[in-house]
Amino acid sequence: MKESTAKRRKGGRSYSPRTQSVWNIVQLLIGSAIVAISFNMFMVPNGIASGGVSGISILVQRAAGITPAITQWAINIPLFIAGLWLLGKRFGAKTALGSIILPLFVLLSNGWPSPTDNPLLAAIYGGIGVGLGLGLVFRGGASTGGLDLAAQILHRYTGLPLSLAIVCFDGCVIIAAGIIISPEVALYALIGLFVTSKTIDFVQSGLQLSKVAFIISDHSDDVAEAILNDLDRGLTRLDGHGGYTGVGRTVLMVVVGQNEVPKLKQIVKSIDPGSFVIISNTAEVIGQGFKLDS
Repeated sequence: MKESTAKRRKGGRSYSPRTQSVWNIVQLLIGSAIVAISFNMFMVPNGIASGGVSGISILVQRAAGITPAITQWAINIPLFIAGLWLLGKRFGAKTALGSIILPLFVLLSNGWPSPTDNPLLAAIYGGIGVGLGLGLVFRGGASTGGLDLAAQILHRYTGLPLSLAIVCFDGCVIIAAGIIISPEVALYALIGLFVTSKTIDFVQSGLQLSKVAFIISDHSDDVAEAILNDLDRGLTRLDGHGGYTGVGRTVLMVVVGQNEVPKLKQIVKSIDPGSFVIISNTAEVIGQGFKLDS
């Protein structure tokens, strides 16, 4: 790639370690506040116990009348201590802070009026809010602790896959919601859990609608030059061999924005109509010309 092109595409922000640490804590605080407000305005009034310690706290409130924040502290703090003891000191201060801050925000926003008494709307918008908040927390390199720590402990000492361990814990909470509250509420909780997970993915990956293209052509040098100069994108040359012929071929790999796909196809077709092109979706691209990881 030309030097001028590289400079033109720099575009990402670079922070000092101190500034990055402050920004991570800000994301933790904002994310925890969003989670707490969404939890109190949508989940609690409608009994949407969609897994995790927050779901347990709703069930405890329904069964014993205990404020959710108290239950969350009562579970989060011992789990964090158990995590330090059993898994080592790899959670760090931000996980400890998240385990304490989130219940505090839940306590401070307790009793905020709910904009809806429709459980379906509560599950959807509550799931969006909780997912948005957790996504910000995770982007800050932190965690809110809770059953994720319990899942890691179970994974460490039983060999159960971590994802399955998390599903098991969340599933137990949702089943308990079906027993303590009602089966219908458990179904709404499943919707809330699904929306939360998809929103977290969205926050993590953003709106980066990028494509990765693999191009096999008899005129790979001409195609590469056109991509570099006309499309103004960098590329990588990969060595490949035909599975049937065994003949060595050059495979061009290029990542482009979704709006650049038509121009890429036009360039390749104009140079070599017989070329073989594979274009796939890619969830996230980090690097020059796209997003610089901070």
